[in-house]
Amino acid sequence: MEKIEEQFANLRIAKCALTEDPTYLLEIDVSKSVQAESNHLVAVSCSNKSIKVYNRETLHLLREYSGHPGLLNGVRFAHTSENMLFSACSDGTIKCWDTRLATQETVQLFSGYPSNVFISFDINCSDLIVCAGTEKVEEDTFMVFWDARSNTNYACAAKEPLGTYSETHNDDITKICFHPIKPNLVVSGSTDGLVNVFDINKENEDDALIATCNSNSSVSFIGWSGKDYKQVYCMTHTEGLCWWDLTQIDTEEPMTLLQILDVREVVFIENSNLNYLIGGFYHEKADKLFVVGGTAMGNIHLINCGINGLSCVGTLHGGHSATVRSFYWNMTDDSLLTGGEDAQLLLWKPGAVERSLVKKASMKIASSVQQRVRVHSNSLKSKKK
Repeated sequence: MEKIEEQFANLRIAKCALTEDPTYLLEIDVSKSVQAESNHLVAVSCSNKSIKVYNRETLHLLREYSGHPGLLNGVRFAHTSENMLFSACSDGTIKCWDTRLATQETVQLFSGYPSNVFISFDINCSDLIVCAGTEKVEEDTFMVFWDARSNTNYACAAKEPLGTYSETHNDDITKICFHPIKPNLVVSGSTDGLVNVFDINKENEDDALIATCNSNSSVSFIGWSGKDYKQVYCMTHTEGLCWWDLTQIDTEEPMTLLQILDVREVVFIENSNLNYLIGGFYHEKADKLFVVGGTAMGNIHLINCGINGLSCVGTLHGGHSATVRSFYWNMTDDSLLTGGEDAQLLLWKPGAVERSLVKKASMKIASSVQQRVRVHSNSLKSKKK
């Protein structure tokens, strides 16, 4: 733990990319290279319906994909092909670009059903399956699946879905997250408060459902953690945190490791406060789950998550001037990428020479990019086999 504290305290701003347009930087992903140390591309989805691709070391802008007909909801690099970049759009499509090509044309297009509005998605670790979650339309909400393998003979044709899950959520599916090393496992989170774990190798949705956990609030973030990633955690739009142990599914022991209704009320931060949660990540080397939060003025807090509660590891000051929306922690070199409502993309590195930044005030953007909050109080459910 001391090593993590030292690493975080030693982070300094190495590079800064400032978007000229007034835009929020909503999500960050980094390309996965065969040579782990050469994660050389950074993709950022923006509230102005554009995706920007940067060189990871210099933050030099390499590509920009704009002209999306709807709001962007996620950006992901493929795991086995570092140049393939996917994004979900509220127009009911998933698009894939080859970042080596200087064109706006997609190399793959995945189409949903006519009423689908995609607000979440992910691609599994073998790059074989894409899954997207939809908004609720009338009484319907779907997890939609596609075969992600490219077909060079029909590169321009939109791919139709392989199938859907439609019975396990009854409201917007806000997050989809595949298991980091098991391509058949996926977890979904919804504004109905439920976090569902599936084995998509099963023949039907009912058999595929391994576990249902209840956060009792609208889910804003989900992830996998623990040794061999046998735990699931989520955060909520009311700044809550839930953490479950999937190894207890077939036992009489409780699955819940930790459940906090409002993290802001239990984390003490000296000379600062905690206004919101951004997300979390599991640090393999330290075997610890960390939560990342922040302040309205752009400070970033790293919080250690244990079964006995939460504790602040450290705080980064002097980078962002407004709410931080996105981050990516690089396990290889312990660097950190952050994106905010001040339109800044920052690269933090251990011991980097600090740069003086021109503070850019938070920009007011149409309410369509603001997250909706719905609080639910469904009873706790658990499906055990």
